[in-house]
Amino acid sequence: MKIAIYPGTFDPITNGHLDIIERASEMFDEVIVALARNSQKSPLFSESERQALVEQSLAECCPHRKNIRTDAFQGLLVEYATKRGATAVVRGLRAMSDFEYEFQMALMNRKLAPEVTTVFLMPHEEYTYLNSTIIRELARYGKDVSTFVPKAVANALREKFEIRYH
Repeated sequence: MKIAIYPGTFDPITNGHLDIIERASEMFDEVIVALARNSQKSPLFSESERQALVEQSLAECCPHRKNIRTDAFQGLLVEYATKRGATAVVRGLRAMSDFEYEFQMALMNRKLAPEVTTVFLMPHEEYTYLNSTIIRELARYGKDVSTFVPKAVANALREKFEIRYH
């Protein structure tokens, strides 16, 4: 069975993330959307909120995909991938700036766990400019983000910032 890990903070999950997840689920027998616990980040949403939003978003976007599940991890990604029996780590690439960082990480991961391959997927072009930071900022300033994120995420952001869209 070919298992892939799609790691991220997902603070919050976007339509770009969902695009990558859905396409990865066509390539692998199982895709684990793994929420990273990163002590260097201060996420807007708690881990349990992020996991709930990921699960709600997956149910909304791709209920037909029974090979996607969620989990959380802390520590080195390749160690987590090895524990889960994964053969691949899926990473999304939006721009050249993503590539440089991801390329370095992929090489280091290959050195640490040669049996785990990094697979790069580009999101659909309509999502290439999206990232969670931009979404949080738009929502913080009262902008409607519902075209960029699933309904559950748009609602959660609205509640978090107590915003009423016009």
